[in-house]
Amino acid sequence: DADMAAVEALIADDFQLVPPPGIPLSRAEYLDAVAAGAIDYHAFEPISEIHVRMYGDAAAMRYLAHIDVVVAGLGHFDTKAWVTCVYERREGRWQIAWEQATAVGGFPPPAG
Repeated sequence: DADMAAVEALIADDFQLVPPPGIPLSRAEYLDAVAAGAIDYHAFEPISEIHVRMYGDAAAMRYLAHIDVVVAGLGHFDTKAWVTCVYERREGRWQIAWEQATAVGGFPPPAG
């Protein structure tokens, strides 16, 4: 539903996302695209156990996800991807600093 207030609170100012196509997005680029509907998630859900490693005020997590997303200019993608995230505790709250998603079997061509 693109609840931007909730999303913005969870994402660090220096956040960077590397999605399956491999083109890094800054926090502003990612949030602007989600708010505008240029990135429209139909599903982004874990389909494996979520593994977490804690390192003081940082945590890394990794899991296999089902991602169903429409990306403006690229098309509709329904794929599985390994997702690795780094969270950091900043000013008493956890925020995501880095995220990378690697499609299983390569990034498929757009569906329909």
